[in-house]
Amino acid sequence: MNGDPAETTTAPVAQQGCIQWPAKASVAGVNVSLVDYDQAVAHLMAAARVGASAVVACHAVHAIVVAGRDPELRQQVNQFSMITPDGQPVRWALNALHRAALSDRVYGPELMLRVCAAAAQTGVPIYLYGGTPDVLAKLQTNLSAQFPNLQLAGSEAPPFRELSDDENEAVCRRINESGAGIVMIGLGCPKQDRFAARNRERIRSVQLCIGAAFDFHAGVKPMAPRWMQKHGLEWVFRLSCEPRRLWRRYLVTNTQFTLAILMQFAKLRMQRRAPAR
Repeated sequence: MNGDPAETTTAPVAQQGCIQWPAKASVAGVNVSLVDYDQAVAHLMAAARVGASAVVACHAVHAIVVAGRDPELRQQVNQFSMITPDGQPVRWALNALHRAALSDRVYGPELMLRVCAAAAQTGVPIYLYGGTPDVLAKLQTNLSAQFPNLQLAGSEAPPFRELSDDENEAVCRRINESGAGIVMIGLGCPKQDRFAARNRERIRSVQLCIGAAFDFHAGVKPMAPRWMQKHGLEWVFRLSCEPRRLWRRYLVTNTQFTLAILMQFAKLRMQRRAPAR
């Protein structure tokens, strides 16, 4: 992984426009927000209500490692308004490295439901971008049943390739014309992060990158049991469901993440023990 993960130990509260976003701390070179569910929803909804352009992403171990070894992507995600600790290991790292005292992670699929509940209550329309037409149809049916007052401004299943400039401009135009206050993006990592970074100034709403949440809430993929999620074992469940697709992601990136955190912890410990000059 490139970069010095020990630098930028804690970033101050960021202000973008009239919105103040929570402080961040470095985890393997990626600045992750020190937030719980209530704080994440509150900040996101505050931005959506005033029509702010912002990017919120949910980063687990895989996303941290991918950004950590790609300097350009790391620079982009470190400019996002908020990055939640999506995985338990990311939360554990924040607590161990920065004494964050977070009692739970902020998991993308759960955050999606909480944001939908808040959007339904406050009348903020949402736009769904990602997945396949079949997944989107099932997802919209399930969300409408769970949140009858939720306003779905639109949905779109993009092609499985990078968009041309003209195609990208057309997507942004459709989203902006829909009146959505929140765009939920389910493209997977790092595709969704690159899309959000590319369109941060083009899309006039909050972009929320939530990975596999579309598949889970559409009912096409199973979620890990709660006890496995609580103990940071969700990766074991997902690996057992899709071993050929996910073995490299989890076995390789989990090792890289662990080594990066151990190195960062050692550097921070040396810095804290060094005598003040």
